[in-house]
Amino acid sequence: MSQGQKMLESAQALIRKTAESMKLGEEVINRLIEPEFVHEFAFAVMMDPKNDENTSSTQATKKFKVFKGWRIQHNSALGPYKGGIRFHPETTREEVQALATLMTIKCAVAGLPFGGAKGGVAVDPKTLSESELQRLSQEYVKKIAHLIGEDIDVPAPDVNTNSKIIAWMIDEYEKIKGSKSPATFTGKPISMGGSLGRTEATGAGGVIILKALLEKLSSKFKVQSSKLTVAVQGFGNVGYHFAKLAAEAGFKVVAVSDSKGGIIKINPKSEILTSKQILNSNDQEEKVKELKNRQFKNLLDQLGQLEIRNLLLPLDIPLIAECKKAKGTLAGCYCAGGVCDLKGGQTISNEELLELPVDILVPAALENVINEKNMKKIKAKIIVEMANGPITQEAYEYLTEKGVIIVPDVLANAGGVTVSYLEWVQNKMRYYWTEEEVNEKLERMMKRAFEVIWKKSALKKIPLKQAAFEVAIERIISALQ
Repeated sequence: MSQGQKMLESAQALIRKTAESMKLGEEVINRLIEPEFVHEFAFAVMMDPKNDENTSSTQATKKFKVFKGWRIQHNSALGPYKGGIRFHPETTREEVQALATLMTIKCAVAGLPFGGAKGGVAVDPKTLSESELQRLSQEYVKKIAHLIGEDIDVPAPDVNTNSKIIAWMIDEYEKIKGSKSPATFTGKPISMGGSLGRTEATGAGGVIILKALLEKLSSKFKVQSSKLTVAVQGFGNVGYHFAKLAAEAGFKVVAVSDSKGGIIKINPKSEILTSKQILNSNDQEEKVKELKNRQFKNLLDQLGQLEIRNLLLPLDIPLIAECKKAKGTLAGCYCAGGVCDLKGGQTISNEELLELPVDILVPAALENVINEKNMKKIKAKIIVEMANGPITQEAYEYLTEKGVIIVPDVLANAGGVTVSYLEWVQNKMRYYWTEEEVNEKLERMMKRAFEVIWKKSALKKIPLKQAAFEVAIERIISALQ
């Protein structure tokens, strides 16, 4: 079964299970599950001219390549469809449909007047030149131009798309329509009507939700946020900004990773290195060296959250970002306390990051990374789903039964679509707020969304994810009547 199919089945099963617990009929459940429109199409893109052995440099051949694309509009009960466009080689119809379904729930959870949609193209954008990527974006828009509009369907960036790609799409869309329509797309460059605060919004929203959760759990988590350890899997836009803002809020971000792996930094002065008596050397640097030579993994397996706080140094996230930009990888970017050096640096795999005994785990990269293979090795007490669908249904049920608090993606990463809504409102008003005003509105809206879900969770004694889906379904059903 493909990852997309698994993700779709999981989303649909959760909607069905929640709806059945709410005593909703089969026809209503079908309206919640089935997409209103599925648009699937192929389109040709002219590739850059390439010279071959049989042509001169002045007669380079032009070739076209065919790509498959989708725009799936799931539900419009609450308002215009809303959802990003992703470019990824493993994008499938099932994945796009799953994400469109989750967008319907997410918009309802956040209290936004939007329905859910998603778009995608099966392509590896890293293999394309910038001119090829631009033409791909333009040809995709030609296929969906008649499907979208500021009061019909409002696309945005998603995986491997960004404000530059959205700018190309807007230009092409406005050429087709013959008029300006900034509110048809969100995630635009500021110069084209984009909103201040949009870049950081998803990560910022996640940190707002985490802080709100910890306020509710203050009696259970008596340790201050400055003592809570955090590991973030994924160092793209979402993961980076979550890690940066969490560190600024006082959390101890001790591990981050990208697609190639992760990094941590060991405190050479930690008393644990001595108290565990795992080495005989009196030289702390030698201890660190030995730890890096694979005794480290064994040590981690023996430690709890309290000891990890003393063993691992809080990472300097902005410096790591600068280092990665220069190096092209996180490996070697062992930055802490304003300094980047190899002393105490340790590379770990993405799998090892997920299994660290930290307080808070933040999967912010891909779907299904926590699954039946590793669910029993997860040690974090709180998981904040910043990626879409990072936990499979089986793993979710197992971890919930074990008492792990899971902040669902439809709430945790709703900051992005919330500021997209604020961008849409600004475009329609032709009036723009300051970044401070946008951030204030984001915080207020995210806290309000959390409060509703927390109250339902506490009242019915159900997990946050089930509470979030119940809130969303209640709002959608109310709009359908």
